Amino acid sequence: MKHSKRISSNFPWSADEFVAHLRTVGTAYHDRHPFHVLMNQGKLNRRQLRGWVANRFYYQTQIPVKDAAILSNCLERELRRVWIQRIVDHDGTAAEIGGIEKWLRLGEAVGLPRKELLAQTHLLPGVRYAVDAYVTFCRDQPWIIAMASSLTELFAPALMAKRIAAFERYYPWVKEEGLRYFRGRLTQAPRDADFALRLVVERCRTSELQEQAVAALKFKCELLWAMLDAMHFAYVLNRK
Repeated sequence: MKHSKRISSNFPWSADEFVAHLRTVGTAYHDRHPFHVLMNQGKLNRRQLRGWVANRFYYQTQIPVKDAAILSNCLERELRRVWIQRIVDHDGTAAEIGGIEKWLRLGEAVGLPRKELLAQTHLLPGVRYAVDAYVTFCRDQPWIIAMASSLTELFAPALMAKRIAAFERYYPWVKEEGLRYFRGRLTQAPRDADFALRLVVERCRTSELQEQAVAALKFKCELLWAMLDAMHFAYVLNRK
């Protein structure tokens, strides 16, 4: 899809053009990474799948941390009231488990002891570096730009649906409880993405802010790709 070019650096995109540019970033989303392709084709062995679960867990633990960092820079109470739901979704409450606990149960479902996940026993340096870079980005950037980086959720539901189907078809040895996280994201991700997209379009009205928002989303896609690079190198190419 081709997008119209700006007449000058000071001429912002229309709302529709802006959204189109944001969505175009999804053509480089990590679902196209060779490691994910292997996963969705049922070609990962148990060691490789466990490696992915163990390393992705570190990312899951840092999602509420990066969202707390975003909120620390946002002075608008009404927005904080909405965005904080993301933290609750991952940390959980006394009444309902959150995404982190669901991922721990995914670990158990693939044969990873909970204590090994919590101790980061299998965490690769490249994955740690990429995730920490994302938290730092969200802490240092203006809150609206950091929020724009979360728009990978625009592309997540299709990936989650494909992942669930792949696990059910190719990895029947993974217990059903392990898929609970993915099923929850089928509804959470669209809700979060809709709010974030409306907010980013509303607040990023200058060409500079629009470009920063697109760059932030591109940065997020690249770090997700970098995480998979590290895992592919370690578990597929066996060069850990």
